[in-house]
Amino acid sequence: MNFDAFQSSLSAAQPPPGVSELLRALWFDAQGDWDQAHRIAQDVETPDGARVHAYLHRKEGDLPNARYWYRSAGVAAESGGLEGEWQKLVLHLLG
Repeated sequence: MNFDAFQSSLSAAQPPPGVSELLRALWFDAQGDWDQAHRIAQDVETPDGARVHAYLHRKEGDLPNARYWYRSAGVAAESGGLEGEWQKLVLHLLG
């Protein structure tokens, strides 16, 4: 799957089959279901899971919590737009 196909899947009722848990989280986030996205991301105990978790807390406006998760992911805290960060994460996770 590429970025365009993932983005096109946002018009579907469910995430595309076979995508990773973190891509599912970002799919739900793009659908406006922050709670479902957060439930998924917080259960993925990897640096990428921490990175998505950080993004979600940044989007929520909980910047101290977001900074904690960026540190846990081993990446610098994002400061650009949320849409750009979402795209960057999707591209990263798609490989």
